[in-house]
Amino acid sequence: MSEMVQETTALTWRCFRRLSREPMSLIFGLAQPMLFWLILFGNLFKDATRIPSIVAPDYISFLTGGVIVMTVLNSTLAGGVDLLFDKENGFLERLMSAPITRTSLILSRFVFVMAITSLQVLVMLLVTFLLFDVQVSSGLLGIVMIILIGLLLGIGIIAISLSLAFSLKSHGSFFSLLGFLGLPLIFLSSALVPLAAMPGWMRFAAQFNPMTYAIDVVRGLILGGWMWTQILVMALALIVFDVVCFALAARVFKRNLG
Repeated sequence: MSEMVQETTALTWRCFRRLSREPMSLIFGLAQPMLFWLILFGNLFKDATRIPSIVAPDYISFLTGGVIVMTVLNSTLAGGVDLLFDKENGFLERLMSAPITRTSLILSRFVFVMAITSLQVLVMLLVTFLLFDVQVSSGLLGIVMIILIGLLLGIGIIAISLSLAFSLKSHGSFFSLLGFLGLPLIFLSSALVPLAAMPGWMRFAAQFNPMTYAIDVVRGLILGGWMWTQILVMALALIVFDVVCFALAARVFKRNLG
């Protein structure tokens, strides 16, 4: 057990060292949702609060919860990128031939991506407060809860991302698939408008999107406060989502790490 902890720690630090050599990936990962969604999209649709189902001081305040969960989605979907590059350049094969626990290869990616995702959520909350005066109504504990929600959603997405990294042969296919999945998941959620304002078929599809449950609770924690019934429903939905994702990914991990 102690050996696996040491191996996981070493592999996680390797991920951080790689990131320190390529800081632009982290910077652009934060800048894209802030620039495109909050500043451009948010101001373009700033009068959307006229929609009766939107209850918020302004549209950017409403949009903030959605953008935070979008950031989690983008960060965790890309969680398998480094693993894919390691596979392409042969480093993963050398790691697997080394006397280390195979599980540490997976755990290190989870720890690294979860740490980066938590940092991104904190930065997003700080930026929206400084630039748009969006405050978290539920206070410090609400911020902690928002991070935990991001982690709960992200765990399942990382599992799928890592399984895709093992399954796909090239990073071109990986990035194409991410681009195909990302926007539909965003638009078929409550990130941009409430479910009540959606066309019927989109509202129906959004109810099966785990992002919707995360967004609604994060938005509530920012704008209103604690809604325990909604939080419990969200937690149940995301746990089911994570279990399904791990069940699908486990076979891929077993086949490639066995």
